[in-house]
Amino acid sequence: MQRGLAILLTLGSEEALASDGLGVVRIAELVGREKSQVSRALQTLAEAGFTERDAATRCYRLGWRLFALGARAGDALLLHAAEPVLEDLAACTGETAHLSVLDDIEVLTLLSEVPTAAVQAREWRGRRAPAWCTSSGRALLFDHSLEELERRFAGRDLSGGGPNAARTLRQLHDRVVGDCARGVAVSDEEFEVGLVAVAAPVRNARGAIVAAVNVSAPKFRLSAGLEDAGRHVVAAAASLSAELGHRRTLEAAAR
Repeated sequence: MQRGLAILLTLGSEEALASDGLGVVRIAELVGREKSQVSRALQTLAEAGFTERDAATRCYRLGWRLFALGARAGDALLLHAAEPVLEDLAACTGETAHLSVLDDIEVLTLLSEVPTAAVQAREWRGRRAPAWCTSSGRALLFDHSLEELERRFAGRDLSGGGPNAARTLRQLHDRVVGDCARGVAVSDEEFEVGLVAVAAPVRNARGAIVAAVNVSAPKFRLSAGLEDAGRHVVAAAASLSAELGHRRTLEAAAR
């Protein structure tokens, strides 16, 4: 097992990624094992789907099964790490904090944390909402170009939502660009009348957006403190991103 793990770690190194795989001889050099031992281990790993061999170069690289397992582990880590982050966010803002993910053109709420002193009027976990008219939805779309938005929302009706919701993909894209420049998505009566919200994206180790953290509340209660809430939300998202190994977040924290 130690030999197999050493090989997998080697195939995940910068050298292996830069050259799109490594040959048996080089892997043996890096792990400090005999070529025959490494060759047998690689064959076993390949049969299990944890490595794959390029037919042309005969080099090995990490297999898709390993990525699939990593994704599942990442999902579990995300949920586990999010609970204390959301608890702190709810305590700091005095409002309900949520963790959401993008599902097609909707936002799915995975977790919600309610401030201790608050009375929860609505259960958000498991609830879906349109991505185009919610702060969490726009945060999850930060990396989308106009063309990508057009592909995602092709043939979809953008009606519904609150009085200030985007009605066209161009409007949605303009708002996403503005939100991204600020680092936080702000929704003012876009989802429903009288509701405001702020959200920020959560990134994994590869820098991909995997979730969004947001706070929402009645406009009469949060409007004046929306900017402060936004800062808390951005900090919470950065903290959760760091837990997932997002390198830029870790480097920023180190500075």
